[in-house]
Amino acid sequence: MSKQQIAEGPLQPEKGTTAVMEQDSVASHDPATIHQDQQDAKEEQKSRLSGYDRETLLNLYHQMLLIRRFEEKSAEAYSMGKIGGFCHLYIGQEAVAVGAISTIRQDDYVLTSYRDHAHAIAKGMSPESVMAELFGKEGGCSHGKGGSMHMFDSSVNFLGGHAIVGGQIPLATGVAFATKYKGTDQVTICFFGEAAVNQGSFHESLNLAQLWKVPCIYICENNQYGMGTSLKRAMSFQDIAQKACAYEIASEFVDGMDLLAVREATQRAVERARKSYLPTLLEIRTYRFMGHSMSDPGNYRTRAEIEKYQQRDPIKLFTTSLKEEGVLDDKGLEEIDARVKEEVERAWRFAEESPLPNPNELQTDIYANPIGE
Repeated sequence: MSKQQIAEGPLQPEKGTTAVMEQDSVASHDPATIHQDQQDAKEEQKSRLSGYDRETLLNLYHQMLLIRRFEEKSAEAYSMGKIGGFCHLYIGQEAVAVGAISTIRQDDYVLTSYRDHAHAIAKGMSPESVMAELFGKEGGCSHGKGGSMHMFDSSVNFLGGHAIVGGQIPLATGVAFATKYKGTDQVTICFFGEAAVNQGSFHESLNLAQLWKVPCIYICENNQYGMGTSLKRAMSFQDIAQKACAYEIASEFVDGMDLLAVREATQRAVERARKSYLPTLLEIRTYRFMGHSMSDPGNYRTRAEIEKYQQRDPIKLFTTSLKEEGVLDDKGLEEIDARVKEEVERAWRFAEESPLPNPNELQTDIYANPIGE
């Protein structure tokens, strides 16, 4: 797609520029088909590795593995009663947050939904501050008062963690407008699930983003289920990338199980935003291996469907690509896994040792000015 097409429209989603999961792929569970799909994805990813230096590839792998081990530890903590309230895990979707956020600068902004642990860590928040927040402790990023759905750290420009479905989309649009108004070249990435696309805030925001030409990248993490409801039962027109055409916004449909496919699609969107103040919609098709939340029994999915997508686990796919291309061997993988496990254990210890919030903090962070002033 040329810059002229992007600027003037009418726009069509870019297809074929990244590896794409077939949109009807969930229908087939034939072992031979699944194996061939896995092999095709691996070869597609391996073809991109030559464009990256070893350090970048290892950093990306480390980030994905850190998030996976962190979420596994969070599930353990929840089952032990150390985490209260809702807890939405990101296992299976790691390539989306890591691939996208790895393309932006520290002074760029990220907003997301309530499934936010991964995005917080990928944007630069420490695992300690995230785990302590999950534990409801003073050492958490929100001093234990936000919990799983309300990670926030303005020092790294991570602006939440939003519990209201689609609530972060107009906020991200406003942040992007503000950076343009100030004359900076900062970009804003807004993550949301496919269920948010049915909300009016999505359509209103994309309309204004194109009218005002704001540098916002809207990333729909389409894991194909809104809580326990299949996309096919909730959305009359399921090609989310195509919805951008109504607002003449550039868009792409991307394989969210391929880390490098996500990274490259986001890089194109970031360049568009920085250079031309133009928004982009990315529909990144992914899959969560866990339930909607820790309390979800997941009876709406078959075991065969889950196992099909587990064959394309983004971490396993990337691990195989790195090994086959000689970037890492088994010893190197074991060393990284050991370091990651220690990072997660350190976060656990920090959360355990951190005190509970002081009761006097109950009314702080509610009003711009403290009560009585």
